[in-house]
Amino acid sequence: MNLGFVIGVLGVLILSHAAYSTIQYRGLLKITEEEFTGPPLNVVVELIVGLALCMWAALTFPGKFLSIHPDSDENRAVSLPDNSDFMIFNHRGRLFPPEITMKF
Repeated sequence: MNLGFVIGVLGVLILSHAAYSTIQYRGLLKITEEEFTGPPLNVVVELIVGLALCMWAALTFPGKFLSIHPDSDENRAVSLPDNSDFMIFNHRGRLFPPEITMKF
């Protein structure tokens, strides 16, 4: 496992614990019949730490970036498949005029 993945899981666990702590705190306030003004400071700190860990993991965990140049050999989205059995040209897009001449 990658270090970024482990830190991301840890961040999600910290965020879920902060959510559980807030729910538990609100339940305690209902029992004591007090007004909810906001989460306690430790929950806010947990949220900030969990968010920072999740953001760090999201920025470091993704795989290799692919080229966006259309002439690149790595770019598979631009190249057409060799098998043309699944290419459909008879669809509802043919009802629209091929060129729209609108002036703004």
